[in-house]
Amino acid sequence: MKLSRRAFLTSSTAAAGTAALVVAVRLYGPFSSGHKHGAGDSPYDTWIQLYPDDRVELQLTKTEMGQGVFTALPMVLAEEAELDWSKVSVVQSDECTSTGGSGSVISSYLPLRRAGAQVRETMISAAAHMWNVPREECIAQKSCVTHRHSSRVLTYGSLVERARRTPLPDPMRVPLKASGEFTLLGKPLPHLDIPDKTTGKARFGLDARPAGLVYAVVAQSPVVGGTLLDFDASEASRTPGVLQVFEIKTSEGIRQVAVVGKTTWAAMQGREALKIRWSPGPHADESTETMMAAAHAAFEKSPEWTWPTPHSNAHSTGVVRQVDSVYEYPFLAHAPIEPMNTTIHLQGNRCEVWAPSQNGTGTRSAVAKELGLPESNVKMHLMFVGGGFGSRFNRAYVVQAAQISRKVESPVQLVWTREDSMARDEFRQCGAQKLRGSVDGNGSVVSWNCHIVDTSVTGPWGMPAHAWEAPDLDPFLYPVPDLGYTYTQIRSAILRGAWRSVSESFNGFIVESFMDELAHAARIDPYLFRRRHLASAIPVLKASDQAAAGKEEQIRRHAKALLAVLDQAAEKADWHKPLGQGRGRGITCWRAYDSYIAVVAEVTARKNSFHVDRVVSVVDCGQVLNLNGVKAQIEGGFTFGLSAALREAITIKNGIVQEQNFHTYQLLSMPDTPIFETYLVDSHRDPGGIGELGVTLAAPVVANALFAATGKRLRRLPFRLDEASL
Repeated sequence: MKLSRRAFLTSSTAAAGTAALVVAVRLYGPFSSGHKHGAGDSPYDTWIQLYPDDRVELQLTKTEMGQGVFTALPMVLAEEAELDWSKVSVVQSDECTSTGGSGSVISSYLPLRRAGAQVRETMISAAAHMWNVPREECIAQKSCVTHRHSSRVLTYGSLVERARRTPLPDPMRVPLKASGEFTLLGKPLPHLDIPDKTTGKARFGLDARPAGLVYAVVAQSPVVGGTLLDFDASEASRTPGVLQVFEIKTSEGIRQVAVVGKTTWAAMQGREALKIRWSPGPHADESTETMMAAAHAAFEKSPEWTWPTPHSNAHSTGVVRQVDSVYEYPFLAHAPIEPMNTTIHLQGNRCEVWAPSQNGTGTRSAVAKELGLPESNVKMHLMFVGGGFGSRFNRAYVVQAAQISRKVESPVQLVWTREDSMARDEFRQCGAQKLRGSVDGNGSVVSWNCHIVDTSVTGPWGMPAHAWEAPDLDPFLYPVPDLGYTYTQIRSAILRGAWRSVSESFNGFIVESFMDELAHAARIDPYLFRRRHLASAIPVLKASDQAAAGKEEQIRRHAKALLAVLDQAAEKADWHKPLGQGRGRGITCWRAYDSYIAVVAEVTARKNSFHVDRVVSVVDCGQVLNLNGVKAQIEGGFTFGLSAALREAITIKNGIVQEQNFHTYQLLSMPDTPIFETYLVDSHRDPGGIGELGVTLAAPVVANALFAATGKRLRRLPFRLDEASL
C-alpha cells in the first residue's frame, strides 16, 4: 500500500527537526507495525504520531460515518499506550480501506492494542535509558513515565527524540494490559468528531470546494437497463449557468448525458431542459408483482441449491403440530441524508479525488481504471460520510465523475440528486421464504425447513447466489434435529447491494417470528420456549474427534451467551407482568458479528394502527470501548430497522423505481420512536460488532408483540395490521 502524501510530509517534517515519533500500523489484513521515516512502498495504512508538545495524532484507515470509530478506536490506542486522552486527536487517513460489516472494531482492536503497547514500552525504555535505571522501576500513566523510587517524571513529549532511536518491541510479544487495569475503555465518552459537526467545521463530500469547482448531474434512463436513443441539448445549453452538455458511456456501453453548470441548481435545470429519448430496454416488464409471483411459483418447484446442515435428519414420532408460513420482504433503499457525490480534478496524467466513501482504496482503483492511470497517480481525500449503511460501496457515480472529468478542465463535483440516489441505489434484495416446522408433545422443535426465494444480494457482484442468503446454519440459532434450508434466485436487473446488516435484517425477522409461531403452537410462553431450546444446547460435548468437539464447544458458547442476554432482557422488561387491554410484549434474541442481543418490546394496538412504546435491549458485545457509542449504535440500529419494518419499501413498476424521495419513501419520525432501555453485559472478551446488531430484531420483536396484543400474525414487511392473519 502506498504511503499517503500527508503521512510522507509529516514524517519528512519530523525527520527535518520537528522530531515526532511516527509509528506505522496495518489494520487491514495481517497485522504489522514499525517506525516510519520516509516515503516509498509501505505495508502500513494507519499512523500514530507523538509530538514533543505531548500531542498525539492517530491517522485512521477507517471511515467515520457517525458510527463512532473516530472515538472508539483512539480509545483503544490511548488505553494501551497510557495516553492523556485530552491530548489525542484523530485524522482521516487517505489510505482508507473498507469500512462496513460491523468489522472496524473487530479488525482493529488487537492491532491498535499491540501498537499502543509498543508506544508505552518504548517510552518506558527511553525514560529508563535517560535516567540510567532499570526499566522495571518505571511506570507509564497519562502520557508520562514515572520512576517509582525517585518520583521523577518525564512526559512522552520530552521522550520523543530518545524514543525515535529506541527499537520498537516485538508487537506479537509486547505485554498487554489486563482488562482489570483499564481506566478508559468502557467509559461513556463524547465523540471526538461531534464539536466540528456541530459548528459546521467538519467537511462532508458535498463540502469539497477546490478552486474553480463546477458542478454536474447526469441524465440516466428512468427504466433500469434502458438505453439512450438521442438527445437535443440546444435548450439545455441556453439555460443560465449551464457550461457544457455531452454524452458519456458506462463500462457496459450504456449511453448517458452529463450536464455541467456553475452551480448544482444550474446543472439540474439544464438537465430538465434536455430533449431526450430513451429506449426502455429488455427489463421494462419488471415489477414487484412479477418478482413476488415468481417467488411463490418457485415454492412449487425444486430449489436451486441446498445448504449442508450440521444436524442429522432425525424425525420425532411425537409430532403434535405442524406450522406452515410464508414471509415476504421488499427492496429497501439506503436513503442516507447526504446524496451520492464525488469531486474529481483531472490534470494530465494525475488526478485528485474528494469522496465520502466506505472504501477509499476501492474508489481510487475505480477512478484509476476508468481513466487508465496508475493508482499512484490518483490522490484521494476521504471526507466525512453523511450516512452510509452500505450505500458508499456503490461506485457507479464515481465512474461517471471520472468520465466527466475528461471533458472538464476544472475540478467537477458530480451530485446525484435525491431522486438519482434513490432510483440508482443498490437495494437490499426482495423475496419470500416458505417455512414448515413442527413441535412434538414435549414442546420441542423437531423440524424446521425453509425455502428462500429472493433476488440475492450477491448477484450483481458475480459471486455465488447462495453466499449470503441464509442465517448462519453452522450452528443454527437453536438445536433442531431436522433442519433444512434451500434456495432459489429470482433473476432481476434491479441492482442490489449491502444494506445495513445485509441478510441479518430479514433472516432475523423470519427466524425469530417463526420461532414465536412454534412457541404458540406448542402452547408455551415464548420466552420460556426459547430458553428451553437454548439450554438444551449447553450440555452437548459428546464428540470424540477434535473438530467435532470444537464445533460442540462453539454451540455451547453461543447458547450460553444467548441464554444470558435472554434471561436478563426478560427480567429487565418485567416479562411476566401483565399489560392492559390492547397491549402486548414480544421477545427475541440473535447473534451476529461476534455479539449477542436479546430484545423485548411493548406495543399498544388500536384498530389498524399501533405504537411501539418501550424497547428493552440486553447486549453482550464483549469488551465495551465507548459506552456512549455502543448504546447509540444499538438504539440507532433498532430505530433504523424499525423504520424499515413500519414504513419503508421500494416498489418497481415497468422497470421504474416508484419511490424516489422522502414523500413516498417515508422514514420513521421522532414521535414514532419508542423509549429505549439498553443494558450491556460486563464482558472482557475481544469486542464484537455493534453497528448492525440492533437492526436485526426490530421487525420480529414488534411482530411478536403485536401478536400478543391482537392475535394477528404479521409476515409481510412493512407491517400493516389490516393485512395480518389471525
